[in-house]
Amino acid sequence: MKWHSIVVKLGASILLLVLAILLPLGFIMNQIFSGFYFSKVQEQIDDLSSRYAESINTLDRQHLNMFEQLATLTGQEIIIVNKEGVVVANSGIPSLPKGEKINSKEFDLLSINKATQKEYYDEINNRRYLSVGKPIYTDRVIIGGIYVLASIEDMYQSVDMIEKSVTLAGIGAIFLALGFIFILSRKLSNPLLEMEKATRKIAKGDLNTRVSKGTKDEVGSLAAAINDLALELQRYRSNRREFFANISHELRTPITYLEGYANALENNLYQSDEEKEQYLQIIQQEASRLSKLVADLFELSKMEEGKIDLHFESVDLVEVVENALIKTTIKAKEKGLQIDFNRLTNIPSIYADGLRMEQIVLNLIENSIRYTEKGTISVKLSKELNSIILAVEDTGIGIPEDDVPFLFERFYRVEKSRSRDFGGTGLGLAIVKQLVELQGGAITVKSKVRKGTCFELTFPINRGDVQ
Repeated sequence: MKWHSIVVKLGASILLLVLAILLPLGFIMNQIFSGFYFSKVQEQIDDLSSRYAESINTLDRQHLNMFEQLATLTGQEIIIVNKEGVVVANSGIPSLPKGEKINSKEFDLLSINKATQKEYYDEINNRRYLSVGKPIYTDRVIIGGIYVLASIEDMYQSVDMIEKSVTLAGIGAIFLALGFIFILSRKLSNPLLEMEKATRKIAKGDLNTRVSKGTKDEVGSLAAAINDLALELQRYRSNRREFFANISHELRTPITYLEGYANALENNLYQSDEEKEQYLQIIQQEASRLSKLVADLFELSKMEEGKIDLHFESVDLVEVVENALIKTTIKAKEKGLQIDFNRLTNIPSIYADGLRMEQIVLNLIENSIRYTEKGTISVKLSKELNSIILAVEDTGIGIPEDDVPFLFERFYRVEKSRSRDFGGTGLGLAIVKQLVELQGGAITVKSKVRKGTCFELTFPINRGDVQ
């Protein structure tokens, strides 16, 4: 048995609690019962001894015999002593025969008109008595004393029976408590032991392990939390594998191009200077693509670890959009696309990082240009009660509805062929989402295949709303 286990601790705690209740309860019951019985007997013989003492005015043999016979009628024992403390009448106490002198200290108390009270044990008949003594006066002169003794043996026997009954009840209660403790402890500890085994399996990499929730209390909540942790770790492992697979694929493609065309140039595997120039151009493009991919990965990694520095200031989104349009106009014209910028007057400033906001707008506009073959790209700025809305909408190829929820994941592509056909690293929208949320904003997307896509960004106007 593990002495530090919760079963032992819980069992010991409950057992101590049971003992803490039973022991004082038994003691109090014993005191109440014995005290009540003792006081009743004491009151009875005290009254009886007073009446006897008042009724005696002489210690002649006739009176003494009468009181001895009276004692047999009342069920109490009587001892009468003369003024020297010598027993002159005894109704039935074997250890105090007639002619024997009683304890001088007790008689001295009677001599000064003080009643005595004590518990007396008769060694001959092995019985215990409660004794009350009173002085006897005649014409205000003490002539002796009378002791009335009531047997308290029955009381002690009753108390002993009660003590035994309480003890047996206590032992029974302890055994019942032990059974209850065992059942309760097992019921409480079994789920915890199951969770311990499950967490150890999860720690060793078995992420398919799950714990049964059982009850809806704190233990059930803990089991649910462990299951959520396992699920989250499983998702993390899956994402990590997918990430490494994607990054390997994204890196392998440009490296393959670089190796191939560099090898062609090294071995003069071209037929004209024009073809050589084309090979060099491809090498340059793939090197740029590789550099951009590494830069995006580095930046996204910093954002996810919270290590990116943002310089918050009051930003005019109209100016941000106009700067982005200047930089993207040439690309749009090369594809014959028209870019419209619609805005309301008096658009309030937002509290954000100006350079990062321009990076967001540039990325969205370039993304629209990349996936739009004809038509227009519209940029709209509008204002709601407490927020600014920036929308970038195109008339491009659109995105299937099933792919929209995964659009902001790293390296997610609607179609794998889009990577080579349209370029891009597959990280742009993931970076945009991170930057928007780091600046207290939100981004949503709506899209229809062959109709176009609309990205909508929302930023709070009030400075205090931005974290």
